[in-house]
Amino acid sequence: MTMAVQGTGVSRGIAIGKVHIARRHQLEISQRAIRNELVEQEVMRFRKAVADARAELREVRDRIPPSTPAEVLEFIDAHALMLEDGALTEPPAQAIRDLECNAEWALQVHRNRLAAVFDDMDDPYLASRIDDVDQVISRIQRHLMDETDAEGERHENYRGIVLVADDLAPADLTLLYHNGLAGLVTEFGGPLSHTAILARSLKIPAAMGVHHARQLFLEDEQVLVDGGRGIVIADANRTVQSHYRARLRAIRKHQRHLDRLKDEEAVTRCGTRIMLEANLDLPADLELVGGCGAEGIGLYRTEYLFLNRPEPPSEDEQYESYVEIINSMHGRPVTIRTMDLGADKPLPGRSQRGDIPVNPAMGLRAIRLCLNDHSLFIPQLRAIVRAASAGPVRLMIPMVSTAQELFQVKNLLKLTIRDLKREGHEVPERMPIGAMIEVPAAAIAAGTIAKYVDFLSIGTNDLIQYTLAIDRIDDQVSYLYDPLHPSILRLLQMTIEAGANADKEVSMCGEMAGDPRYTRLLLGMGLRDFSMHPGGILEVKQVVKATHLDEIQPYIRRIMRATNPLRISTLVREMNSL
Repeated sequence: MTMAVQGTGVSRGIAIGKVHIARRHQLEISQRAIRNELVEQEVMRFRKAVADARAELREVRDRIPPSTPAEVLEFIDAHALMLEDGALTEPPAQAIRDLECNAEWALQVHRNRLAAVFDDMDDPYLASRIDDVDQVISRIQRHLMDETDAEGERHENYRGIVLVADDLAPADLTLLYHNGLAGLVTEFGGPLSHTAILARSLKIPAAMGVHHARQLFLEDEQVLVDGGRGIVIADANRTVQSHYRARLRAIRKHQRHLDRLKDEEAVTRCGTRIMLEANLDLPADLELVGGCGAEGIGLYRTEYLFLNRPEPPSEDEQYESYVEIINSMHGRPVTIRTMDLGADKPLPGRSQRGDIPVNPAMGLRAIRLCLNDHSLFIPQLRAIVRAASAGPVRLMIPMVSTAQELFQVKNLLKLTIRDLKREGHEVPERMPIGAMIEVPAAAIAAGTIAKYVDFLSIGTNDLIQYTLAIDRIDDQVSYLYDPLHPSILRLLQMTIEAGANADKEVSMCGEMAGDPRYTRLLLGMGLRDFSMHPGGILEVKQVVKATHLDEIQPYIRRIMRATNPLRISTLVREMNSL
């Protein structure tokens, strides 16, 4: 009988294949007392397990074909670096001594403490990094418990196979991809985990968070994986199979059509030129940027340089990273956003000042933190200014709420450029400065802010969250997260009009920019510069090329007069069907 289960779609596409269930069972961790005279021996057993896990990762990396893109290997290297990090490996050793317990229990205690810290993080990407911690800790635990069979080592041929597992580390997924893996279903994990990011990069259809999947599916039975919707179907009848095979053909045909748009300009039917750029979180995304026809990087989130490390990166390290990205764009513009860290995202190597705020999203973060701690901000400014000599760079300031913050940044930038010149560094003649509009106060004051910057960039993720007073990752209130709420549309309109009145460019780099359902709405409101995840560019370009601005204006006027979100949603759908 046909059975369908729902998970979270993390990598779009359709996979049809036979199930292989990863037999590796969940580890049962129990506490055992260790006699005082044997404690140091237990510490040595723990350190050996860490060393063995490190050696295992090196062996896996060596087995990966040389043709594998470097950015894919970075996911494996991230886990290797965690095994080198004393912040992960030293507390369990100390816990063995303090609690006089076995290494497995000490490691689990430390894992639970780390999980509590990650659970308190508001940023969904950062919160999801607990998946990486779990994967590394699990690798150590299996060496401690002598259960080290790696999924990728047991089966050389995965062609036509859908793997069903509790979770999967990036290293194992990379090996399985080269062995022909068709699809992936996991019981745990989410769309922002490194495994999910890697699955999207490798174009492996994947559904995660499919609870009890290893009990629900049978070895060798055929399943369908809808990686976009997160649906897994077993024992599909002829009608369902026919439907999905037709969808698979349609997806391939649609992708071939989109691929033909890669080198075409984004121009509306009425001749208006639109700028489509890419957001960049990790260097691993650079190949995606190059493969989608992006006209530049509209948002480079530099804070990810600072995470998962014991100390902040040096000025030279930041400089080299920025130059690598600038050079990879071959003259296309790169917009570098200064670090958006602080509050719930404490900096590496620095203790939190005072108590953790009740609402860290509204605390000392982003430009507030930078202006509060010049020892962090100045090295980043110096690195960005130096790197800007390698190509066109724009500097973007996050979470601006007052013009005074911009005055402070511009003064620090002026002093930084002066010092760099004195030291003999090459600096650009001019580097445009922009402000992110992601706080309601900034949107309301956009006319004033626009006077003191070269461009504005709308960050819809935070703007919607702050305006509607909801957390979009909180299941209890996420239904209220509505980009089409009348108040949101008014703030967007105010910002776009403020830029036009000041003759300043306005871009958008939040998720709304990459959602083709909103492309015509934003075009009609006057937006001409979109920045998004690389995977969304061709979809948005297709909508742009099919749009005539004169035809949608009557709908835009009705939408902006409407006060009911349901009515607005209906009008947007009607406009999109033109």
